[in-house]
Amino acid sequence: MQILKVKNLSVNLGGEKILQNISLEVGRGEILTVIGPNGAGKTTLFRALLNMIPYQGEIIWEKNIKIGYVPQRLDIDTDVPITGKEFFKLRGKIATGKRIRETLNFVQLDESILKEGLGKISAGQRQRLLVGWAMMDNPDVLLFDEATADIDIYGQESILKTISQMSKKLNLTVILISHDLNIVSEYATKVICLNKKNLCYGLPAKVLTAQNLNELYGGERAFYEHKH
Repeated sequence: MQILKVKNLSVNLGGEKILQNISLEVGRGEILTVIGPNGAGKTTLFRALLNMIPYQGEIIWEKNIKIGYVPQRLDIDTDVPITGKEFFKLRGKIATGKRIRETLNFVQLDESILKEGLGKISAGQRQRLLVGWAMMDNPDVLLFDEATADIDIYGQESILKTISQMSKKLNLTVILISHDLNIVSEYATKVICLNKKNLCYGLPAKVLTAQNLNELYGGERAFYEHKH
């Protein structure tokens, strides 16, 4: 079932063309990864999908869907006196004890983290909390804006594996921005290569070719298999 259709999307900001004629479709339970160099318009695409900026073209979401958003990072001082539990409680009435426990189970965190200060836990744990925050009210779609950029490769893979499992279990649609092509090729069901316009779009095995990557990044990017 199609949950999102984007047709001929263009964004002009301050007289500059940021995105030009972007088209894509995403179905329920799919994981679409957006790749491209810095300044390619990836975050701008997310802002348009969230109706945060003006755009031309069509963005058609399935009716009555709920969207969760995970930012790139949560910058917080180590001495900020807020615990994991207090962070979840900021979600209001939906943050019941039962729902918090279910959420921690989804993102594979132990309940002991509820007593820990947000500034004291690791970057990977903090990103899992952000995923949990976004999952609290059972969204249909999760937008993931380079949310593993500051985490080591094993942490990235662990978080994306968790998201992949949630996608399968909950029929959750995920749209994520990532720079790691190895992880993209493993977890994505679709890829869009973006540099202000569509340069390639489709199944990872078909579009992540040396020719497409050379056009996208201006130089071939190699794949390396991560060994554990």
